[in-house]
Amino acid sequence: MASIPTPSAQPADEPDAYVGLDETEAGRLAESRGWTTRRSVPPGSVITLEYVAGRINFEVADGTVTRCWVG
Repeated sequence: MASIPTPSAQPADEPDAYVGLDETEAGRLAESRGWTTRRSVPPGSVITLEYVAGRINFEVADGTVTRCWVG
């Protein structure tokens, strides 16, 4: 029987720290902190809810991050 895979650790980061940042600045900061995937969406977007380890999500309005969550 195959072993259960262990997902890689996510960066120890606080998503609320990205709220209020410019989208470009938030992306650079996320990359420097070790996030492997970034997703930016406009407010009210319909998105998939599957959890992806190492992904940080930004809700962006007028170029500014208004909400941030992991997965």
